[in-house]
Amino acid sequence: MPDPADAEVSSPGTRLLGSTGMALAPLVLGGNVFGWTLDEKTSFGLLDAFLDAGFNAIDTADIYSVWVEGNQGGESETIIGRWLRANPGKRERVLLFSKVGGDFRDGRKGLSAGWIARAVEDSLRRLQTDRIDLYQSHWPDPHTPHEATLRAYDALLKA
Repeated sequence: MPDPADAEVSSPGTRLLGSTGMALAPLVLGGNVFGWTLDEKTSFGLLDAFLDAGFNAIDTADIYSVWVEGNQGGESETIIGRWLRANPGKRERVLLFSKVGGDFRDGRKGLSAGWIARAVEDSLRRLQTDRIDLYQSHWPDPHTPHEATLRAYDALLKA
C-alpha cells in the first residue's frame, strides 16, 4: 500500500488528488452540519474561516439534513450555494464534493442512472454552480448493478 506521505505535493500544504489535477489541502470540511446544528449565518462564518485558513475542499451530500424534523434534504447544499452566491470569486478557490444515493425517506434514493442524472441537477441548482468537483456514491445500492452506476457517472463526465 502506498504511503500517503509519499504523495506528490503540488504546493505548500496541498496534495494532488490522484490524477485529477485537483490540489487538495489536508483537511476537508464536512458540511452535514449546515442547516442542522449550524444556522446559515454561523455556517457562512465557518466557511469563511475555513477558506481563510488555507483549506479548500467542502464535502456535502444531497440528503443533508433530511434526518432533522422539518428538513427535506438539500439544506447543506443550499447554504453552501447561498454562501458562494454571496461571495463572488470564492467558487474558484474551493473544491466542492457531494454525494448521491442516500435515502430521502420518500422513495428517492439509490444509484440508478435516472436518479443520478436528476440528483446531480438538483445538487447543482442548490449549490448554485455549474460543476461538482468530486461526485460520489453515498451508500451502496443493492438494486442497481455497479456497471449501471459507473455508466451513469461516465455520462456525467462526458456531458
